Amino acid sequence: MKNNEYAPDKWLIVKIHGKDIPSTYKVFASWYGGYAGSNSWQMNSGITSATKDGDYWIFQGFSGSTYRCHKDTYGAHMYGQGVLEDFIAKAAEHGADMWAMPSGLDWALFDYKQTN
Repeated sequence: MKNNEYAPDKWLIVKIHGKDIPSTYKVFASWYGGYAGSNSWQMNSGITSATKDGDYWIFQGFSGSTYRCHKDTYGAHMYGQGVLEDFIAKAAEHGADMWAMPSGLDWALFDYKQTN
């Protein structure tokens, strides 16, 4: 994989919207640490497009990153869920709404242009 290509163990699509923040969809990705490792997470810069490739969703990001996400691994592990809940609380403190989208959606049908 290239430096800007990611294949998370678990993933969610989050939507962020606020008075001064355009509606943006982002990939929230998490990985299991395994033996002697630690769990990790990452959120992309924002989705520009999504395509389906067999059992995978391929998300392109504003920064040029690519996330290859298996359709059956939608969600977050315990550590990732805690991080996401902190993000949601911080967004609310700054007057923005942030939430995880439900599973099973056809991500290719979304309009990923940022809108106010």
